[in-house]
Amino acid sequence: MTPQEQLQFTATMQLIVPQVIDRMVREYGMDAADAMRALYESQVYADLERESSKLWHLSPLALAELWHSENTTGKIQYPEEA
Repeated sequence: MTPQEQLQFTATMQLIVPQVIDRMVREYGMDAADAMRALYESQVYADLERESSKLWHLSPLALAELWHSENTTGKIQYPEEA
């Protein structure tokens, strides 16, 4: 990844992660601090951090739903377009 691509990816992550946390708060009734901690500790976030996973293309709602699936079932079914 070029430095410019890394910069763009970092900026995208800085925008999308707070939106995912907000969705977790609204959709699942979580406290913001708990949602942040839960997201950062999840496999979904570990995968999201890898630019090559392309998960950052998904909406904040879709990412929150993936987190919820991982949290409730222990399984993650990534969409084909990710």
